[in-house]
Amino acid sequence: MPCPPPEAASSGAGEAPCDLVTVPALHGLEAVDILRLRDGVGPVLHDRAGDTLGFLVPPGTADCWDLPGSACTQTLAHARAAAAEPPVAGAGWLVPPEGAYMGTTEPAELRAALGEAARTIAAAGHRL
Repeated sequence: MPCPPPEAASSGAGEAPCDLVTVPALHGLEAVDILRLRDGVGPVLHDRAGDTLGFLVPPGTADCWDLPGSACTQTLAHARAAAAEPPVAGAGWLVPPEGAYMGTTEPAELRAALGEAARTIAAAGHRL
């Protein structure tokens, strides 16, 4: 099943809650850097222990996300919610909504960035 196109995610009032792609922190940090270079990063959460990062992606992404080493779940988070506290318990903002280039991270762009990040990490001799 293909993921919804970026325009399928609405913005503003009545916006559907986003999905959340969670990856190990090292993998996610590399992907954030890649997405920032391409002006394609949306809001990103980190867990307080520093073990994982979570990328807010358009609603419906969890229905078709199948990238090994990551998980995608539905949340109650809204991409542009101006909340002082992150919408996921036990998390903090790595890239807050007001600092993001996009309302959410486009799933295809995230998938490509995570692939590139994995290759970079492997080339440096680290394991995911």
